[in-house]
Amino acid sequence: MPLVRWCHEQGVGDAVVGGFFIRALSEPLGELWIAGRQQPSTPFDPPWDAARACVQIDGPAVRLARRDTLSLAPAGDLLQAGPLLVADGVSAVANGADVEGFSIGARQFDSDITDGRFPRAALARAGRRLLAVACDGRTDSDAGMTLGELAEALITLGAEEAINLDGGGSASLVHGGRLHNRPREAGGVDLLEGRPIVTALVFDPRT
Repeated sequence: MPLVRWCHEQGVGDAVVGGFFIRALSEPLGELWIAGRQQPSTPFDPPWDAARACVQIDGPAVRLARRDTLSLAPAGDLLQAGPLLVADGVSAVANGADVEGFSIGARQFDSDITDGRFPRAALARAGRRLLAVACDGRTDSDAGMTLGELAEALITLGAEEAINLDGGGSASLVHGGRLHNRPREAGGVDLLEGRPIVTALVFDPRT
């Protein structure tokens, strides 16, 4: 269901869209672990399944890294999305190389997400802070962003690590129980609540 509706039903105040999914099956695309247990999903095509970036959450620790640098059986939660946008404070997409195969492996997506400006969502780590961002697009007044532009914007905000999350009509950011961006399908069609999605990252503030 749309993220903002799910948040209302679950009493969740803050969340951002998670990974990609197969619309016809409503099934996650890419690896997914919850509480140390692998969940049913459609894997990315090899060899990219072993490379594409992930969010790994183990208690208070959050890592944003490519899959082949993480444990085969990770503790806690793991969500595979990608590509990695920022590593060690530097853009990971600046040279245009298709390291995680999103261009060559575009058959599993609606389009080549590396080519052009789209609505985007991302998660970044900046010191002790987590940054969740979404940008709109697909209209004359909202151009969207390229992956390189998104990486540079996150670096400007202090990001040391960052990962691209699902975008397009799925790009959804909820804060204080409200949807804070305007999701749109191709052609600029407004989605008042956003597209129904399959996974999300929820923020639970702690003191």
